[in-house]
Amino acid sequence: MNISHFDYHLPQELIAQEPARPRDASRLLVLHKATGETEHRRFRDLPDYLRAEDVVVFNDTRVIRARLRGRRVPGGGRAELLLLQDRGEGVWEALATPGRRLPPGRRIVFGQGELEAEVLERTPSGGRLVKFTRPGGSAGDLAEMIRRVGEVPLPPYITRPVEDESDYQTVFARRPGAAAAPTAGLHFSPEMVEAVRERVTAMASVTLHIGVGTFRPVHVERVEEHVMHEESYAIPEETSAMVNRALEEGRRVVAVGTSTVRALEAAAEGGRVRPGQGVTGLFIVPGHRFRVVSALLTNFHLPRSTLLLMVCAFAGRENIMRAYQEAVERRYRFLSFGDAMFIT
Repeated sequence: MNISHFDYHLPQELIAQEPARPRDASRLLVLHKATGETEHRRFRDLPDYLRAEDVVVFNDTRVIRARLRGRRVPGGGRAELLLLQDRGEGVWEALATPGRRLPPGRRIVFGQGELEAEVLERTPSGGRLVKFTRPGGSAGDLAEMIRRVGEVPLPPYITRPVEDESDYQTVFARRPGAAAAPTAGLHFSPEMVEAVRERVTAMASVTLHIGVGTFRPVHVERVEEHVMHEESYAIPEETSAMVNRALEEGRRVVAVGTSTVRALEAAAEGGRVRPGQGVTGLFIVPGHRFRVVSALLTNFHLPRSTLLLMVCAFAGRENIMRAYQEAVERRYRFLSFGDAMFIT
């Protein structure tokens, strides 16, 4: 497959810079994948498209203050880390800027000097392994200190700071570890959660800690040559049982967001979803046979992105590209703070 087949024109002014207020006031494009038919509704109409026997699964990851701005030692020049994955004992995998000035052995100081990080090694993906310490071995919780000096990272296409950090957290957010929010969940208010809960058989959670690789467009011409980033996930026993029961009985599993799809499909084996923890580099492209998810709530994604490839795999490239063109013409809001699409 050529990545140019997954391109479209996205006008800059359609990239949402702030969430809808209230968050459940966003628009909803409904795509019927069997026919390609579309409907234009409001997000609050979502329960109309859910069935009593559905199991709705959401991602309960919580965005951490993963962007740390500091200064290099020696030299004093600026340095920035974007934390990706906690390796334990104060070691994190991170993206580092400026990379050429942060070789192994270089130190970075944050805040007023109360937190330091040493670059241990380069990673195969071009990032860094860094180890955090308190100067002089001073007491204090490293995780709490990272939280204090860090800030919530926003995608590069959002150029305005958020007024409230909760704008970039879902109402489901429970388990810290993500560098990006599961944006389909941002549309839910507590009232909408209750409206869905009253409509369906069950709501369940998975955890997939989203990394910044989700923002990266595919730069290679042939889709098959793209190297997918890895993300950690966890499937609770309760969720596994509910989803497997629905699969056995031929009921729908409705995923809230592409990250939920990735976790469920990565854990699928022999027609069932395995409980437990894992790391996945699953790259879902057209031709993928979906073993778990049968309906999807998602946002509108970047051209040439892995997320656009996933929704094309789910609903068909022609259906998605036609629906996206319709969304552009009707001035839908795109990307993380944008409007929603329900594929049924």
